[in-house]
Amino acid sequence: MTVKNQNETATGPLAEGQRWSAARKREVVLRMLRGESVDALSRELNIEIYRLEEWREKALTGIDESLKKRQGDPVQAEL
Repeated sequence: MTVKNQNETATGPLAEGQRWSAARKREVVLRMLRGESVDALSRELNIEIYRLEEWREKALTGIDESLKKRQGDPVQAEL
């Protein structure tokens, strides 16, 4: 078994009983955003297409929400 450091993630299929970590999901979503086929990823990772699309939508929602946050809100500065 290969040991990975905290910043490395493997994106192959999971072993029996393993769960998908946020880091592994992020890597899969990034692969989709880079243009990899959802069908091919589904086959490679042995995971349903609807679940991959759900991860992508959640990731995009998170990006949208983080970009809406203000840095140095003037109202807060006055208080």
